[in-house]
Amino acid sequence: MPKKPDLTALLGSRICHDLISPIGAIGNGVELLMMSGSVRSPEMALISESVANANARIRFFRVAFGGSGPDQRIGRPEVVGILDDLTRGGRLVIDWRGPADLPCREVKLAFLLIQCLETAMAYGGRITVERTDARWTLTGHATKLRITPDLWEGLSNPDATAAITAAQVHFALLPEELERQSRRLAVELRETEIRLGF
Repeated sequence: MPKKPDLTALLGSRICHDLISPIGAIGNGVELLMMSGSVRSPEMALISESVANANARIRFFRVAFGGSGPDQRIGRPEVVGILDDLTRGGRLVIDWRGPADLPCREVKLAFLLIQCLETAMAYGGRITVERTDARWTLTGHATKLRITPDLWEGLSNPDATAAITAAQVHFALLPEELERQSRRLAVELRETEIRLGF
């Protein structure tokens, strides 16, 4: 009997696939208008910045929420490019120290954890992502953290229950993906630091 498909990942892939082309086309159109010099204004700069941000988010979501085959790989330059575009002009810095070539499934887990850290680091800070051998460590440093204990408890305790909003969906998806990959998550919460390992 075939394994039940991950419908959430398939839906994420479909949405990102359908949106990335039109948003890319809008970005190209704005770039051409700005290069021609016919339209240069603060409004056009704002549109350009918004399109770039939307494009970066969709590329990030494609990895975090989309599906990937067991043998699918992603290169470090692509990962770093996505994260640089995602954080450009923001208060969050992500230092990715992974190897040159990685399984997409592992990067998916790392991206979901980055979203969890991003939720707790609403005021900005620095996230460091490292992979040594087959072990991943993500560390978030911030002068001020906003931690919702129930959400974090649910990541390592399958019996914990927390009310999840749309903005926190990554907290619900992460335990499922950990189980799918036969991984266990270690969570350490401190006053100005969150340390995660899988």
